[in-house]
Amino acid sequence: MHPRTDELLDHLTRQRDVLRQALDAAPPAIQSQRPTPERWSIAEVLEHLSIVERQVTALLRRGVQKAEAAGPLPDDPDTAPVLPTIDGALLLDRERRVAAGPQVQPKGTLTADAAWQTLTDQRRELLELLARVDGKRTDAVQAPHPVLGALTFQQWIAFLGYHEARHAAQVRAVMYELAAR
Repeated sequence: MHPRTDELLDHLTRQRDVLRQALDAAPPAIQSQRPTPERWSIAEVLEHLSIVERQVTALLRRGVQKAEAAGPLPDDPDTAPVLPTIDGALLLDRERRVAAGPQVQPKGTLTADAAWQTLTDQRRELLELLARVDGKRTDAVQAPHPVLGALTFQQWIAFLGYHEARHAAQVRAVMYELAAR
């Protein structure tokens, strides 16, 4: 496995574990409750994460297909870490509000368990794509992020891990707020 793929897989795994721990700490009875009418429930946070991961995976898949249409992807000689190339602190700063666009808003129709399963299924698709391009140069695959600007394939993968970490903190905050009532 290429060092960058290994780094990204480790990042995704660590952040998914953090999210799972936050979810497991929340009693099932509160997972579908909104702390206020304008804020998401834990189930809605998970649904949002699954929507974002599905959209990012589809975006990256299209980018890889377009790049491969010009010929096989070359081997990637770069082994420098990917995570320092993205502003993780910005993504983790929950004091900085980021409004989710309408295309990634949860519908609120899933239970936390169903949303978790959807998120798990989406991760499987992402990992299949990442394995497919392991060790290949994917820096030609780029797309804009609304806050971070243009991100490469690997930076988008890093973003997904940070995005989960941000929302794991949100899950904990919702849980504590609801428990305090």
